[in-house]
Amino acid sequence: MSQTKPMIRRGRKFEQVPEGARTIFLRDGFEGASVDDIAAAAGVSKATLYSYFPDKRLLFLEAAKSECTRQANEAVSLVTTFAGAPEMLRYVGGRIVEFISSDFGMAMFRIGVAEAQRFPEIGHDFYHSGPMLLRARLGDYLREYVARGELRIEDVDLASDQFAELCKADIHARLIFGVTAGVSARDARRIVEGAVEMFMARYGTGAPATEG
Repeated sequence: MSQTKPMIRRGRKFEQVPEGARTIFLRDGFEGASVDDIAAAAGVSKATLYSYFPDKRLLFLEAAKSECTRQANEAVSLVTTFAGAPEMLRYVGGRIVEFISSDFGMAMFRIGVAEAQRFPEIGHDFYHSGPMLLRARLGDYLREYVARGELRIEDVDLASDQFAELCKADIHARLIFGVTAGVSARDARRIVEGAVEMFMARYGTGAPATEG
């Protein structure tokens, strides 16, 4: 028997709920977040919250989508402030490592994968609000540096995915499987620097940064 995906219902105070949930999930993680705290942060009653989101996982993924979009939008205006492509990549790489090693990021990944088989729409939503959003925004950055002559890339989507995967090296699997509890600042720098060096060795032109 096929299962029916729980439905999100919208209402007058709908937008308040994911925003309140984002605050609590970032603070307490998925397991630690209570519905009472989420409702209080959102300024709605528990009944109203449940009328919009009958399943906590749906609420988490909606909050995760909001957080991913917020972080991406926050970074968009910064591309012109970097001296060159390596500096931009270090910044983006640092944000990737920070997010995937956070309780919020790991919970987002685990829930998205766990629910993808039972409810394919949830997996679809997770993919488009996480990996696909990262690809799109990083792709915009890379095209800017291709135009500046610092990078030579034929397939920007592939290059974006490659850089994101390089930033997961040595940490993502260990985090997901509970082999390690976190990532030290030293390890984060080592991983990001390795990712930048490898990426620039493949796609860099050696041209100096130019004033935009």
